[in-house]
Amino acid sequence: MTTRNSRSGNSRSHLTGSRPPEPNLFQRFENHVQGKTMAGLMELVPLIVSALVLAFIVRYIDQFIRPLPFVAGKPWDFPGIGLLAAIIVFYLIGLLVSTRVGRLLMEWKNVVLNSIPVVKTIYGVTHQATKSVSSQFGFTRVVFLEWPREGVVAMGFVTGRAFRDSNAPADDDEPQSIVVVYIPTVPNPTSGNLAFVMEDDLFETDMTVEHAMKLVFSGGIVLPDSVSLARLNRVRNDQEFIDRFLVDSH
Repeated sequence: MTTRNSRSGNSRSHLTGSRPPEPNLFQRFENHVQGKTMAGLMELVPLIVSALVLAFIVRYIDQFIRPLPFVAGKPWDFPGIGLLAAIIVFYLIGLLVSTRVGRLLMEWKNVVLNSIPVVKTIYGVTHQATKSVSSQFGFTRVVFLEWPREGVVAMGFVTGRAFRDSNAPADDDEPQSIVVVYIPTVPNPTSGNLAFVMEDDLFETDMTVEHAMKLVFSGGIVLPDSVSLARLNRVRNDQEFIDRFLVDSH
C-alpha cells in the first residue's frame, strides 16, 4: 500500500526531474558562436547593402557614359567616371534650381508632367516621396503631442508657427502661439495628419530631425540612444522636465 508521503515524494521527484537539463560545454560554445555570428552579420548588413547598391549604380552609369565618343579611349575613361559625371550634373542642376530661371523651369516641368494621364500618377508619387525625404530640411524641430487621444503620445514635425495678434485683447495666462505639426504615418511619411496645437500643449524633445526620420522610415526599429521630454511654457518662460528615456539596444 502506497502511503501519502511516498506519493508526495514521488510527485516532487517527478517535478524535479521535469526541469530541462543544463546545456553542456559544446552547446554553450555553439550558442555563443551562433549569437556572435548573427550580431556581426546584422551589424554589417547595412554596409554590405550600401556597397552592393553603390556598385550597381556605378556599373550601370558607366555602361551609359563610357561608350560615348568623347569619353571612350580618353584619359578620363576609367571605372567610376559615370558616378563622377552624375555628381557633377546633380550639382549643376542644384545651382540652376536655386535661381529664379531654374525655379520657373521646374514649375513648367511640373505642369507638363502633371498633365500627361499616366505619367502624372507615377511622377506624382515619386515627387511626393522625394519631397518627404528632403523635407527634413524644412522641419524646424521634433515634438510629441497627445494624439489621437489623451494618454497616447505621437511624434510630429513642426512645419509652421503663428502668433497671437498683439492688438487683440488676451489674458496674460493664455498661450501666445500656435504651431502646425505634421504627424507622419509609418513607414511611409508621404501621408499623415496635420494638427494645429497650442505650443504650451507640446512635449519638447532633444531628438533631432534626422533621428526622427530614421525612426519613421524604419517603423520604430532604428531608435536613438535616449529621448528626453519636457514641457516649455511660453507664457511664464519656464519649463517642466518630464523624464529621460534610455533605449535598450538588446
